[in-house]
Amino acid sequence: ISVDALSMPGDQIEEDYQTLLQLVHEDKVKAVNDLENRRKDLMEYYTMWVHQIKTPIAAMQLLLQSEDTPKNREAAEELFRIEQYVKMALQYTRLDSETTDFLIQRYNLDDIVREAVRCYARLFIRKKISLNCQPLQVQVLTDEKWLEFVTEQILSNALKYTKNGGEIRICLEEKRGRECLVIEDNGIGIQAEDLPRVFEKGFTGYNGRADKKSTGIGLYLCKKIMDKMGHKIWIDSEVGKGTRVYLELTRKEWNPE
Repeated sequence: ISVDALSMPGDQIEEDYQTLLQLVHEDKVKAVNDLENRRKDLMEYYTMWVHQIKTPIAAMQLLLQSEDTPKNREAAEELFRIEQYVKMALQYTRLDSETTDFLIQRYNLDDIVREAVRCYARLFIRKKISLNCQPLQVQVLTDEKWLEFVTEQILSNALKYTKNGGEIRICLEEKRGRECLVIEDNGIGIQAEDLPRVFEKGFTGYNGRADKKSTGIGLYLCKKIMDKMGHKIWIDSEVGKGTRVYLELTRKEWNPE
């Protein structure tokens, strides 16, 4: 409530009291504005940094492609990881910005999945993980770029926690009365006590602590993006047998805020 809405003071004590309230209110408004300006400055800096770092990454990729050696291939894989972390940082900064560029329209789901799989083609080959991707043949009302990012994150986790020679399966299934995109692996699975918390920011769980490289940001971003697009995501998993991630792409409403 603004201090301007207060009634006229009845005596000197009330007038002094309202004067103090006005000073406190002005200090609070200034502090909030200063904090918001600092936040915007940080967001602008991180966004600029992410775009600037793409140039040396692209240059290093070209240099590594000039000669096909075991060391260059190994360096290229590490550079790919850096590129994925940069992409995650960019999406993280964009998600809460005032200019989040959602473009909701109908897209071919096969095209989105194909691009996400292509991103990790080398890792599939290196780990000798087979891909069973059934034709989806549906169109979904979504944002192509953001859904592709979510699919990439799910595939990244599946590849990370599936042993060499394993399998990842992508298909459509009806679940809870809705048609869902399912990404399934036969990897190490997720502990039952960790499942309710996998979408929490910074939560790594048993697997993340064992891996020592998990940030706990990927699934958090996936959940937040899916919520904003009006989609749903949930996970079923069993230790030692694998994990199934369900992306329900039926949209009831869009919440861009």
